Amino acid sequence: MQQTRTSLQRVNGQLRLGPVKTDRSARVIAMSRPCLLALRRHRDRQSAERRTAGKAWTDHDLVFASTRGTPLEPRNVTRQFDALCRRAGLRHIRFHDLRHTCATLLYEQGVSIDNIQNVLGHSSPTITKMIYVEVTETIQRGTADRLDHLFPDED
Repeated sequence: MQQTRTSLQRVNGQLRLGPVKTDRSARVIAMSRPCLLALRRHRDRQSAERRTAGKAWTDHDLVFASTRGTPLEPRNVTRQFDALCRRAGLRHIRFHDLRHTCATLLYEQGVSIDNIQNVLGHSSPTITKMIYVEVTETIQRGTADRLDHLFPDED
């Protein structure tokens, strides 16, 4: 598989594909099987969109593109995400909050900060810990419970 080293940026009000921030930004990441299967289904839908668009398709080799192959307008992604949350009866969250949720869920499952840092592409584990990982009640309870063996029951 070809590795693309571009990112979507807004320059002078226009969306442009440009270079990634750093060489480390272009990386290979592991994916869960369900995620991989979802991406394969998405690729199939996108192939159908490509055929429907015909010559109107502009190929930028994007995983997520408009029905014409062009980069997605971030504001449209936000509007669609907000609508999905409303339909699902979920409270409003920002699309970017999904990164925080991912980091927190991984941390709750015992994944190390260093590994979460690599998944999120941060340059430092400090950034990951300070900004992205929320200490949840589950984590706090698990931490406290680890001391239980030091204090015998008084029953």
